[in-house]
Amino acid sequence: MPNIRLDLSYSGIKEKEISEYEKEVSKIYKTLEENSKDEEQYVGWLKLPSNFNKKEFERIKKAAKRIRKNSEVFVVIGIGGSYLGARAVIESLTSNFANLMPQTIRKSPQIFFVGNSISPNYINELIDCIGDKDISINVISKSGTTTEPAIAFRIFREYLESKYGADEARDRIYVTTDKNKGALKQLADEEEYETFVIPDNVGGRFSVLTPVGLLPIAVAGINIDKLMEGAKTGEYNYSDSSIKYNQCYRYAVARNILYKKDKTIEILANYEPKLHYFIEWWKQLYGESEGKDHKGIFPAGVDLTTDLHSMGQYIQDGRRNIFETVINVEETKTDIKIKRDEDNIDGLNYLAGKTMDYVNKQAMQGTIEAHVDGEVPNIVINIKKLNEETIGELIYFFELACSISGNILGVNPFDQPGVEAYKTNMFKLLGKPGYKEK
Repeated sequence: MPNIRLDLSYSGIKEKEISEYEKEVSKIYKTLEENSKDEEQYVGWLKLPSNFNKKEFERIKKAAKRIRKNSEVFVVIGIGGSYLGARAVIESLTSNFANLMPQTIRKSPQIFFVGNSISPNYINELIDCIGDKDISINVISKSGTTTEPAIAFRIFREYLESKYGADEARDRIYVTTDKNKGALKQLADEEEYETFVIPDNVGGRFSVLTPVGLLPIAVAGINIDKLMEGAKTGEYNYSDSSIKYNQCYRYAVARNILYKKDKTIEILANYEPKLHYFIEWWKQLYGESEGKDHKGIFPAGVDLTTDLHSMGQYIQDGRRNIFETVINVEETKTDIKIKRDEDNIDGLNYLAGKTMDYVNKQAMQGTIEAHVDGEVPNIVINIKKLNEETIGELIYFFELACSISGNILGVNPFDQPGVEAYKTNMFKLLGKPGYKEK
């Protein structure tokens, strides 16, 4: 049985509607394949699972082993694609409470993320949390001048040098940046920090399977060999030219069919709290790739059943411009059987003998049926279990589907011109050289 299965039976989409896109999708994939060979294009992720830098991959594993041995805390500094992918994988595949467990059980440092906001409270509270613990950091930035991570790196670099002295601090700073240029690359060369490369032809939101994501993921104790194997399975499975059998193509097409029916908001839903940051990663991937030229499906997310008690009313009865995509994890890692209570004050004895996972699955099924009855089409992505192979394949699934979908939509899924607007205004207000007030 495949790790990922797409179910369109609740979407209201007919097979004939999907088959009409076969030639277009085939043409888009061939163009992506051609562009993946061009270093000037941002399609290097397409063949990455089968064609990554093996020497650097081994260096990543050695660095992660060293960090796990000498550090109680590992701080990842980055924003957007420089942290969301790593956090998505780590939280999907480790305990919900990993940072709270003793290191003897966790067997890896506490991992914290910073540089994704400009909040002084967050940084000061993190430093208080670290206390006297031994720490290493990984700063991730193509240029080294992106405001949020650059500020955080300046603060934590000074913190490390004050705590350990310049020489030992140097051995605890890991840099993931451009191969040849940029402020961070220059600093890394001058200080002789261990450096990993962000490939030129892989954009930030597609970079989780590069050193950007792999070093933090490996430090968390996750098997990155298996993660890449899962992505390689996806690369093979989703190169099938037949839209009838290619689950990835079908998802990309289905969401565009719904978009043309005025379903302009896609809500990615999960019933497993471990997937919260996977949804955050997905939101950036699709929002930044498709939201252009006044086009695009707005990506939103909900954690269910939690959000049924907050967003459920709107999804059921609000404006009918939404559709849902549900990630269903078929096999749970652990389970709890509900026991019978003699007093039955809570009225739950009708669940006695049933497991929590069974109840969760029935809640999911009941919600899908209710939302479909409420004119909210549902797409279901069934994944076998939460492990490295499945998450690796799911990452590749969404990356390729995003690229196909964006091209169907008629936008370039690999640029992000709109992101610069706020920066220009902020730099003017801050008085950055070269930026003048209007």
